[in-house]
Amino acid sequence: MSLPAHARPNPQPSTPLDIAVVGIGALLPGAHTVDGFWRNVLSGRDLMRDVPPTHWLIDDYYDPDPDVPDRTYARRGAFLDPVDFDPLAYGIPPKTLAATDTTQLLSLVAAEQALRDATGGDLSRMDRERTGVIVGTSSLELLFEMACRLQRPVWRKALREGGIEDAQAEALCERIAGQYVPWQEATFPGLLSNVVAGRIANRFDLNGPNCTVDAACAGSLAALSMAVSELQLGRCDTVLTGGADTVNGIPMYMCFSKTPALSPSGDCRPFSESADGTMLGEGIVMFALRRLADAERDGNAVYAVLKGLGSSSDGGGGAIYAPVPSGQELALHRAYQQAGYGPSTVELIEGHGTGTRAGDATETAALLSVFGADRDAVGQAPDKAGPWCAIGSVKSQIGHTKSAAGAAGLLKAVLALHHRVLPPTIKVLRPLAALSTPESPLYVNTQPRPWVRDSKHPRRASVSSFGFGGSNFHLTAEEYRPASRPRHPRRVRSVDSELILLAASTPDALAAATLRIAGSGRTPADIARESQLNFDACLPYRLAVLARTATEASERLRQAAARVTAEPDQSVALPGLMRYSGPEPIGGRLAFLFSGQGSQYVGMGAGLARRHPSALEVWDRAADWGAELGLAMHRLVFPPPAFDDAGRTRRTAVLAATENAQPALAVQSLAQLAVLRQAGLVPDCVAGHSFGELVALHAAGAYDAHSLFELAVRRGELMARAAADSPGGMLAVTCPEDQLVGILGSTPPDGLWLAAHNAPDQVVLAGGQKQLQHVEQEFTARGLSVTRLQTSGAFHTPAVAAAAEPFGAVLDRIDVRPLDLDVWSNVTADRYPREPSAIRELVGAQMTSPVRFAAQVQAMYADGVRVFIELGAGGTLSGLVSRGLGDRAHLAVRVDVRATDACTSLYDALAALAVHAARPIDFEALWTDHAPLPDLERRKPRMRMPIGGNNVGRFYPPPAQEEPAHRADSPPTLAVSTATCHEGTSS
Repeated sequence: MSLPAHARPNPQPSTPLDIAVVGIGALLPGAHTVDGFWRNVLSGRDLMRDVPPTHWLIDDYYDPDPDVPDRTYARRGAFLDPVDFDPLAYGIPPKTLAATDTTQLLSLVAAEQALRDATGGDLSRMDRERTGVIVGTSSLELLFEMACRLQRPVWRKALREGGIEDAQAEALCERIAGQYVPWQEATFPGLLSNVVAGRIANRFDLNGPNCTVDAACAGSLAALSMAVSELQLGRCDTVLTGGADTVNGIPMYMCFSKTPALSPSGDCRPFSESADGTMLGEGIVMFALRRLADAERDGNAVYAVLKGLGSSSDGGGGAIYAPVPSGQELALHRAYQQAGYGPSTVELIEGHGTGTRAGDATETAALLSVFGADRDAVGQAPDKAGPWCAIGSVKSQIGHTKSAAGAAGLLKAVLALHHRVLPPTIKVLRPLAALSTPESPLYVNTQPRPWVRDSKHPRRASVSSFGFGGSNFHLTAEEYRPASRPRHPRRVRSVDSELILLAASTPDALAAATLRIAGSGRTPADIARESQLNFDACLPYRLAVLARTATEASERLRQAAARVTAEPDQSVALPGLMRYSGPEPIGGRLAFLFSGQGSQYVGMGAGLARRHPSALEVWDRAADWGAELGLAMHRLVFPPPAFDDAGRTRRTAVLAATENAQPALAVQSLAQLAVLRQAGLVPDCVAGHSFGELVALHAAGAYDAHSLFELAVRRGELMARAAADSPGGMLAVTCPEDQLVGILGSTPPDGLWLAAHNAPDQVVLAGGQKQLQHVEQEFTARGLSVTRLQTSGAFHTPAVAAAAEPFGAVLDRIDVRPLDLDVWSNVTADRYPREPSAIRELVGAQMTSPVRFAAQVQAMYADGVRVFIELGAGGTLSGLVSRGLGDRAHLAVRVDVRATDACTSLYDALAALAVHAARPIDFEALWTDHAPLPDLERRKPRMRMPIGGNNVGRFYPPPAQEEPAHRADSPPTLAVSTATCHEGTSS
């Protein structure tokens, strides 16, 4: 008996593809651009809705009973919103639009997007002679419609059999035929699927091969397979490929209903326990592909690199449309054999994921078999402890786009690699049981997460697509990591809120400028970029507004203008909404404060790392540092989703462990520090609370980032060990220190110590659990507010002295340098000495000494510090500063606000600095990766025809009068908080 084909050694292993994706274009539900699609993916926007009357009428064809003949039990799907199509721009006579399928027309739009993206907007840069077009598609809807018009003999026969006279029957037949577009010269090419590619080649004068491929729902990856072959064989230098499918008329619904494959509940839930079928979608996605060597030679911007492509057929057995795990496994094995790496290095799979029970179960079984075997073969690294590969499907948002499905999945994967983000799959309340076991290498990702990766290999993603008839395709791709740093494609801007900044010489001028912008009709991103780059902090009146949508921006700007006019001399601080200041900014020195243990939380900094490459690069470096120490820090801070309270509690507890919390906070603070430095913010001095003081010393130049990470890891381990040997806890008490002394005496009882004096009205006691329980009861009886802190020991007391000596040995190994900045000490409430030996001594003493943060803040204020920026997690320190300084002039802001988008909280902090402190900020550096779209030499349209997925000129169903339920590229509606808060309040 011979081995299975995939188990036999290949005498001639294939080499990796090394095909570069250099251009992309897309028209998908809710998005007329790639940018809109990616924003929809990240926001988890659900594009499902009722079938619009442009396609077919629900009253005519819907019945919840799946057995009713000629009726569908489905009434929902995901549909293209109308695109303003200029037929003259594409050389199409307007009178032939009704005789041309919309798939052909809209494919021209997506193709132009991809070609212009690949050429930087200059189509003259193309080598047209060696550019081909190969698109995955299937029979076009116009073919069905024209075939219906030819049923006159059938109508006539039925009418005659019903007793209708010939003349009347003929008149009725004529009337029925009039409901269809008449045949004309343009009809034949207008209904042919191959002309989807032919029109593109014709319009853009491309002389390479053009054809379409039909592999059912695997059509777009089948087309891509042919495109890659053309490049590998050297017959083309560029190939435009992808998938196009706008066929969602009633015949398609009937096909999927009678299989049956559609969801009775009307939703698509891939890889979910509650999945009960798929939902139909429509869309067009195009890629411009080139050989990587050619792309690098010609300076093309590269989104991602295709490495391995495996295809197979299911062979015999089972129904022609029933998926077979062994066939899918063949495609996977072949893809990774060509790529030259195993699935144990892949961290994202965009699955076929239709949401059908049989389909998802088969796909999951094949993936688990192949991925599990590779894990067992290579063993598990720290970052592979438990499931390591996210799986999802964009069908949860846009439905099953059939011939375009693989292309839509590949677009999501390519953008994930380019933006270094693990994208979400929505509607999964509980994953399939096979994906929920501890042994599973796969997990369903339900929220956008930063994709952290060490330097061992690039980020890698794979895409699966399967079609009726047993067609299987699996494609694997990786992040582009060039040896040099050539031009990269622009990143899609996907922040939750944009920061609009304005300044003027008088309140009236500021209000007038604000109103002009409010009425401009421009997008918040356009307004934000221009306003930030033109902002002059030296002007006496300054205003900041944060907004998500164009409507919200207009409303808030108008409200701000009215506020400025009514109260020109009053400083306003509405964090996250609006900030305004007059001619007296808060001066003084600027201090960075770094938070300590206890502030950490799962997911901290995720939004910042997803949007700012400088922040993500810190996490990537930490992944390398962690690999040296057997610690995958990003898996603790950005873990796979938990689907129950017990799982969420476990994740929180693991991160809260001292040995994990301290290095996690170090990396979080370093990431924020990188972004602030990019924005040109340099502190005059630094400080921290407890562990945060180690970060402050790094920020002042005492040691490098790698050393900080090692110190954090070792300090956390030693303190955890000391706490385990001498268990204890910590208790925060809201009262002045003298009141505490009055209760406990000048010397606390045995087993209790004063561990911190954080603010005039807050002290922290530490000691054994019994002692703490006793004083907690006493303080509560006296009406004092007490809070038990989530710590494993009595830190900053002699109870953890066992950690001090070995930590000193770690410090001795670290290269400690003289300080560049003032660092304020928790122990002395004064500046650190600058000499390395004295720094080591004071850092060692800090572990067992009380934290004198309240006195430290007073000393810093006396030294001229007026502006405090808290880095790390949460806002505890900024709150303590404001409690300590009271009504004295100061500004205390935090970079991170829990339960708030990380970029929104960052922008609010920058707004506070720009408006209230008049600090200059290099906003241009923060827009480097988000340059505006290039001028694409847009022609002034001579004609605008709104074209959606339905064909032009159809008489049935009647034209829709209402607006579409979704507007393309518009962001989801989000509730806006109008709550006000004061500077420095803690979260």
